[in-house]
Amino acid sequence: MATLKDAKRVVIKIGSALLVESGDLRKAWLTGLAEDVAMLKARGMDVIIVSSGSIALGRGVLNLPVKDLPLEQSQACASVGQIRLARAYQDSFDAHGIIASQVLLTLDDTEDRRRYLNARASLEALLALGVVPIVNENDTIATDEIRYGDNDRLAAQIAVTVDADTLVLLSDIDGLYTANPNTDPTAKHIAQVSEITPDIENMAGDPISGLSKGGMKTKILAAKTAMAGGCAMAITQGAVDRPLQALDNGAMATWFLPSVDPKRARKNWIGAMKSKGTLTVDAGAIHALNKGNSLLPAGVTEVSGQFGRGEPVEIVGPDAVRVGLGLTRYTSDEARAIKGAKTQDIQTILGHSGRAAMIHRDDMVL
Repeated sequence: MATLKDAKRVVIKIGSALLVESGDLRKAWLTGLAEDVAMLKARGMDVIIVSSGSIALGRGVLNLPVKDLPLEQSQACASVGQIRLARAYQDSFDAHGIIASQVLLTLDDTEDRRRYLNARASLEALLALGVVPIVNENDTIATDEIRYGDNDRLAAQIAVTVDADTLVLLSDIDGLYTANPNTDPTAKHIAQVSEITPDIENMAGDPISGLSKGGMKTKILAAKTAMAGGCAMAITQGAVDRPLQALDNGAMATWFLPSVDPKRARKNWIGAMKSKGTLTVDAGAIHALNKGNSLLPAGVTEVSGQFGRGEPVEIVGPDAVRVGLGLTRYTSDEARAIKGAKTQDIQTILGHSGRAAMIHRDDMVL
């Protein structure tokens, strides 16, 4: 059975019903969550929070009813609520010396490969600095065409994006049941799932909370994404005072267990891509790559093909033998301009600052 104890990088999804009650923030609950986050950070874990709540908070401030609102009113609520939500997290974290950041995303940001790499790089930089990113869908500008629609699936996508090994969905239910336990007294709790079968999908019901858009169906979809990315996922009761501590101590939950680890899953994903171009590198670059380093522009001698940022390109040695495949952080035109250049010269050549690596080691399969 999976647990939090061995996790290295954790994504925690928090629903509106846990954070907001009758339009007001549940400050005592958030104080307990901050203690949980501090507990995980003290173990050396990276922590990312995917948080709902901005629209629910904004509704309370603007005295709008708890019912379906027109898109423009929902966006107005999100705009008012986001600033209060971010402040509430930072106020709660201050007692533990934890710095929070706000990251607002839309569906486009993780489906477009260039934006995906930018989001990944930003989150990795925040985590390296010890920050706890607070991620939410950018409801202020998102339309139906670029929305996730629920933060369960957004959380799963974030977990895969940053190679998290554990995703925790704090919910209004303590896991997956064979039927809705609120209406069926014979429903049985399922402690562990190793494969999403049609039977598992058929067990999903409708949302329990009026504030939450995500029911068990969205959680099963999130589990599919997480498991494919090598990330274990838990659904557990979030309404208790210290939900992560409770999960850590064996509280009821359903764990969805992947068959591969995040790093291997990501490498498999990259390795299956079709190359859009070729980077020829020198012997020094090959030596550096074999030691686990990123590919820097200085080691690139030739650029072939037309490709955009974030697209897959082949890496070949001076003897034209394929070395690997990776996602480039530069377009083909930019790569041609900076090939052979030192990192400190990139801004002078391109006229803007760029990434130090042509292909980062995490975006590469050798």
